[in-house]
Parts: sequence; C-alpha cells; structure tokens
Amino acid sequence: MSSPEITSALSIAVDIGGTFTDISLLDRASGKVWRAKTPSIPADPSEAFLNGIRLALGDAGLEASRLSQVLHGTTVATNMILEDKGARTALITTRGFRHVLEIGRQDIPRKANLYNWVKPERPVPAARIIEIDERIGPGGAVLEALDEAGVRKAAAAIRAMDVTAVGVCLLHAFANAAHEERVVAILAEELPDHAITCSTDVLPVVREFERSLTTVLNATVMPGVTSYVERLEQRLTDEKVDAPLLLMQSNGGVAGAAAIRKAPALTALSGPAAGVVGARAAAAACGIKDIITVDIGGTSADICLIKDGEIGLTQHGRIGEWPLPLPMVDMVTIGAGGGSIAKVADGTLTVGPQSAGAMPGPAAYGNGGSEATVTDAHVALGHLPAKLLGGRMALDVEAALGVIDTAVATPLKLGREAAARGILAIVDSHMVGAVRVVSVERGHDPRDFTLVPFGGAGPLHGCALAELLGIAQVMIPAAPGVLCADGLLAADLKAEFSRTMPKAGAIDVDSAGAILSGLAEQADQWFDEEGVTLEAREKQPVALLRYHGQGGELAVSWADDAATVEARFAEAHQALYGFTLDAEIELVTLRIEAKGRVDAPEIAALPPQDGAITPYDAVPLHFETGTETVPVIDRATLGAGASFDGPAILTQLDTTTVVKPGWRARVDASGAVILNREEG
Repeated sequence: MSSPEITSALSIAVDIGGTFTDISLLDRASGKVWRAKTPSIPADPSEAFLNGIRLALGDAGLEASRLSQVLHGTTVATNMILEDKGARTALITTRGFRHVLEIGRQDIPRKANLYNWVKPERPVPAARIIEIDERIGPGGAVLEALDEAGVRKAAAAIRAMDVTAVGVCLLHAFANAAHEERVVAILAEELPDHAITCSTDVLPVVREFERSLTTVLNATVMPGVTSYVERLEQRLTDEKVDAPLLLMQSNGGVAGAAAIRKAPALTALSGPAAGVVGARAAAAACGIKDIITVDIGGTSADICLIKDGEIGLTQHGRIGEWPLPLPMVDMVTIGAGGGSIAKVADGTLTVGPQSAGAMPGPAAYGNGGSEATVTDAHVALGHLPAKLLGGRMALDVEAALGVIDTAVATPLKLGREAAARGILAIVDSHMVGAVRVVSVERGHDPRDFTLVPFGGAGPLHGCALAELLGIAQVMIPAAPGVLCADGLLAADLKAEFSRTMPKAGAIDVDSAGAILSGLAEQADQWFDEEGVTLEAREKQPVALLRYHGQGGELAVSWADDAATVEARFAEAHQALYGFTLDAEIELVTLRIEAKGRVDAPEIAALPPQDGAITPYDAVPLHFETGTETVPVIDRATLGAGASFDGPAILTQLDTTTVVKPGWRARVDASGAVILNREEG
C-alpha cells in the first residue's frame, strides 16, 4: 500500500523529561505519525529540543520549513523552583504586609514530624521586601492613593539589592488592579533590565500568602524561562521554521510563547499534564472513559484519575515545599521512576525518592552509574531487551547485575533475583499508595477504572500495579514512552480568568453575572491574541464555593440560578467528603475557563493482523515461582485484532511491556494494547 501524501499540516511536539526527550511528528491531514526519543541534555535543554526535531524530521524525510506548528512541554520552571535556582528576587507590597510570606500558614506538611519540622526558608526574605503607601478595599474602592514617589524610592532601593526580578503584590489587587498596574509601569521606567511581574497577571484571587508566594515564584522563574523560550525561538528560526511555538501549561492546555513569558509559573507541571491529555485521548480512541493514569519516567511517577473523560483541575497543587494555587491538572507526584536509587541502610531496603537522573543514570545505561536503580532491577529479572531506542542504546547488563549484587543482594544476604524483586515490590507499593490518594481517598473504587501506565517505565509495572489494586484491565497506549509528546498534539489552548467576590456570601446571580461578563471580555481578548477562530472558542463559567466557616472551596460549573449552583456544590461536597452540612453556602470566587478547541488527531487505523504472531526471541524471565523462558514480540509486527497470552515481553522504540502470567493481550485498531486479567 502506498504511503499517504504528506501535506503542510505538520505539527511537531517535543516533551523534555529528566532522562529522555520525546518527539511526535504528526501530519494532521493523513494521520501519519513519526516518533523519536533522544537523551535529554540537562545543561542545555534547548539542544535536546533541536536534536529531537531533527531526528523526527529525518525519519520522516521532511524539511523543517514544512512545519506549521511546534508544541513543547518543559520542566524548566519546575526545576528552577525545586532546585532553588531561579533569579534573585525582590517584592513590593502594601505597607503593613511585609511579613506575609514569613508568617505563611499554620499548617505542618502531612508527612512532617510535628515536633522537629522547621519552616522552610522563604524564596524572598523580609530584607528584600519593600512596603509602599497605598490601599485598595476588598470591594475595589481606593482607600489610600498610590504614593508614586514612594514607588520610585522603592525602585532605587531595589537597584542597590543586586536582584534581577521584582514581584508586585498589593492588598486586594484582585478587586482593583489599578495600583499594581501603575507600580509595574513605574518599575519598567526605573528598572528596565529587571523582570517584573504582578499578582494580577498570575493569580488575581483572595488569600495573601498564596498570592504573594505565587507572584514571587513567577518572578523568580521569569528570567530563566524567558531566556529559554527566546533560545528555542532562535533555534527554530535558524532551522528555517516559521511556525508558532505553543507551550504546555499545568492546566492541560497550551498557550503561546508571549503568554508564557508573562506568567511562566503556569508551566510548573507542563510535562505531566501533557501525559494526562495524551492518555485520555488514547483511552477515548478505545472507547474507554474512566482511567487511572500512571506516568513513570526516570525520576518520578505522576498519577491522575479521569472520570467520564473529564480531567479534573485543582488549585491546591504544590511544587516542592510551596503551595502553587494556579489551576493545574489534579495529580499526585512521587519520587518513583526508572532511575530511583535502591540502597540498604541499617538492614532496611529503601527505593527513592533520590534518582540517578539522566547522567550518569542507571548502571545499565553504561554512563558510569554506580548505584542500584529500578531499571537495573528490571535488567536483573530479564524484563528489558539488550538494546533500547530501536537498537541505538545498548544496555550494560553486567554493570546492572553488579550494582544489584553489591548494593542490595549482598548486604541483605539475598539472591540477585530476590533482591531485584524486592526493589520492584517497594517501588510498586509506593505507587499503589499514590493511586489510592487519587481514587479511594476521593470516593472512587480503583477496580472500576482501567489502568493506563505510560512513560518509559510505565508498561514494565502495569500488570503488577493492577494486580495490587484489584484492577482487571490495563491499556498500553500505542507509544507510551512518548505519550507526553502525543498529548501535546491533542491539547486545546487554555486559560483561566478569575475574580474573587468583594465579600464571600450568598449567591447573587446579578452581581455574579456582571463579574463573569468582565471575565468573559478578558477571555475574548486572550482568544484574539492567540488567534483562536470564533468557531473554536469555548467559555465555561465556574463558581468556587464553601460552607460558612470552611477554609477551602470546591469548584462547580456555574448556572444562572442560585438553587442549581448550591445543589451542584452539595453534590460535589458529598462525593468528596461523604457528607453535607446544614450551613450557609458562600460564593467566594468566579472563574471563566477559556478553551480554544483543537480537533483530536485522527491517527491512521492499524491494519488487521496478518497471520500468526512470530516472536523474534525468547528470554529467561525470573519469577518468584522460578525462571521461565518467554517469547519476545516486536510490537511493530502486530496488527489490529492480534492476541496472545502472558507471560511475554513486548518491545518497541520507546518502552518495553511486561505481560505477566494470567493476563491476555489484545491489539486495538487504535494501536493500543488492551490487557485483561484472566479470572480464576
């Protein structure tokens, strides 16, 4: 059969992870896809970005100038926050509120020891926080005019501080942004070489600590992200790519480079969010709506639950030690990945959260890694082929076996295989705990869902996790190792516009309608800036409500009827907490969720299976019951309708799937492999 004609409707997606950079190139007209995977370059992620683009275009035999869209998922902002490597930052705030960041909240982290927990050092100390005279009331009225001369004095003080970024967070600015906007304008005149951001650009809602912290974090990452985006755009220009660059945000949607430069903190969970979008699209192609996704990469595992095809958002997310209440995909992240380090201390085996990372990586990668990792345990049990990445990366099996022996087996006086199984049992247990957080703790039975493991290491753990959770069906996407890149291709453009009510209280439909109209105008302006057609625009009004006396809100879809909104809130409260209260329901914040719809990629259907399945190898796998020789099947040789029983190993460019005994595999026309556990 001849290849489909290549058009100019070419989109390329690049997701940079800690260990590998994943690339998907899609011809949206024909549905043809080319995928690639290349090692990440932590010293300069933009180099891996370009390497990946060249690799995918080379496989397709296409020129870079043919690209019409470039999408990107990045961890640049995340890493700067986690590693405290952002820009040195100052903060300007209303007089009397200098110590908001230091006071913070009374909460102690859930897993911290009550008696020895120490409050983490703030990203901006009080010495770099300057107060100015001004005051806006909660309803937006100006109570005290802005002292512009004081702002210029503050700029002079900042100039002497040796900082490169400035955040502006004034009291009640979410109700009236005039003073913040004027402060930013003055600072732009006085400090032209500084990155400047204000709270109303990032989080225009109530709660001073979270709003101040988010503003500071946004300012901290702004120079680094801006520099990175500019470097990407220059590299694309040098490659003769004349196509818009869109970046994935934490909310599961993409936005243009200009929007990301203004609010780079929106990309804090960029990569993991793209994976969830990709998993939903892959499941939908199989007619599956209820899934639990487990994205296992080199350093972490990201777990998310999707009910009825809807990706839930939360504003209670965290990045490291800091709350970051920006709308983001509701997921749980733990330090459990292929590079997670296994070690024995005081006779106890632990796995993670420390990781061998991309360099040196697991010992099996042959880059000098000297510590035992989850990947090395898989090698010891025979789960991985001798070469990865389509034969471009050979594994150092002897090195992997050596570190398992010296770091785990010998100290615990265990056999090599028993030590490797112990490593995997511990990391699987960590992930099961995280799955229970997003399912059982939120009123969902995981047995009612299909497990979707992906990432480079996900399919190695799929069957084992499902057995521990009592899940009977696992779906392995067509390209699980590059699913975050595939998710970028399926992502809509998204943005949120929020406004806190002047005073929390009973729902007033008329006053709420006026606020929503203003937010809708902001959304329309954003649509215009992003070039979204009228037909593709979608605006969803959302209300954040609570019972009187509660400290947090629940988000429900808005209706122009107070009773309907209250009923939706009560239903959501019952589902999450198991009860409702006989108390007044208060409206706190309104939000417009703006979406520029993108048609889901129509991937070409997999041809039917032609003839019997022919394994290309047979290898020994070490089970607890003993060693068994199992077939190794090249996934690329399987057509729609193909089926086989475990145990077996399924190999492909971007990952390896372990099909355990007692599981039956079936290939869907979409290219996904559906694994079902045999009963009895």
